[in-house]
Amino acid sequence: MKLGRLNHIGVATPSIADSVAFYRDVMGATRIHEPFDLPSQGVKVCFVDTPTDSGMNGTQVELIEPLPGNTSIAGFLEKNPQGGQHHMCFEVPDIHDAKAWFESQGKRVLGEPRIGAHGTPIFFVHPRDMGGILTEIMETPKENAHWSN
Repeated sequence: MKLGRLNHIGVATPSIADSVAFYRDVMGATRIHEPFDLPSQGVKVCFVDTPTDSGMNGTQVELIEPLPGNTSIAGFLEKNPQGGQHHMCFEVPDIHDAKAWFESQGKRVLGEPRIGAHGTPIFFVHPRDMGGILTEIMETPKENAHWSN
């Protein structure tokens, strides 16, 4: 299997509103998508686009704020009160082939594929098996679907 495009970097935050202000006012982001709730994963999400010189879409930053009852992101924020990098997400052409490949390599896949914030199938691989980084694997969105949120 080949490493696909880096789609986004997930950043846990105690406040999407504060993080949006930071990316807009300090980092100069000009395209910030509307935040939305993703109850199936217990989070509120907001995508921030990174610009490129070529006019092509750059990597996104996915701001993640826990909804009430979310223990994983809330636990991350207990250890990191200001927030921080939570995960990296790479694209693959077929989510089920990727899952089988990671498992054949002895990597711990965390749960079954499910629909993620971009509306495409995803799964996560345990950080202990990925050089200390929680890694999201995402099926490549169809025709710029990942820029529509």
